[in-house]
Amino acid sequence: MHYQHPDRLHAAILDWAGTVVDFGSFAPTRIFVEAFASFDVEISLEEARGPMGMGKWDHIRALCNLPAIAERYQRRFGRLPSDEDVTAIYERFMPLQMAKVGEHSALIPGALACIAALRERGLKLGSCSGYPKQVMDKVVELAAANGYSPDHVVATDEVPKGRPSPAQALANVIALGLDDVAACVKVDDTEPGILEGRSAGMWTVALRFSGNFLGLDWAQYQALTPAQREAERTRIDALFAPSRPHYLIDTLAELPTVIDAINARLARGESPQAS
Repeated sequence: MHYQHPDRLHAAILDWAGTVVDFGSFAPTRIFVEAFASFDVEISLEEARGPMGMGKWDHIRALCNLPAIAERYQRRFGRLPSDEDVTAIYERFMPLQMAKVGEHSALIPGALACIAALRERGLKLGSCSGYPKQVMDKVVELAAANGYSPDHVVATDEVPKGRPSPAQALANVIALGLDDVAACVKVDDTEPGILEGRSAGMWTVALRFSGNFLGLDWAQYQALTPAQREAERTRIDALFAPSRPHYLIDTLAELPTVIDAINARLARGESPQAS
């Protein structure tokens, strides 16, 4: 059987918080601060945002590994945080997270128009998240009520290894019955999410302004001057650089233009792995 290189995209794999819902990615971040506070350990919102994009248990482990936080924990408990301590914080985190996703479930402005444009281009829509399934089910239900239902959803605890491993992106490829990872684009607002797409052999699109790196809500983002936006673009592009996204855009609203650009590249025989 002769293999044919894909000449257009067949699917987009979209992240959730900071990508399609929850402009500024607030639901996941504030909860880390609250969960640590319930153990009498103070962490800042900025610290909490650091490992964003990983599964939540791994995220808490990464925070506990930060020297400054480990030191605070040791001052409070007389020992460094073990995996059991991480699990205890995670178990405190979960009910708080369940309550908070509802408050930050609004679709990002322009998301529905973007989704419609992707559907018009014949793309299937996969999705994945750093959220565990218990939280993801609620996020999916709220998004559906707002008019967004992707074809498939993969939560972080439904694969053996979360981001930056390619498992969640590849689980979408299998579930959607796709023939080639080069016919997929992974869209995300975090570095682990872009690395996930890269390691899965997909095209990757990083979102600058709707997610974790800017960390502003829609109104605050709208209030930025053109000069401030330009400065933030430069700062955020540098933060994304190590994960080597193929494209960087401000928000999901610009994605259809990128889809057309990738389709033109695929038609010319280009591949994401070589780019």
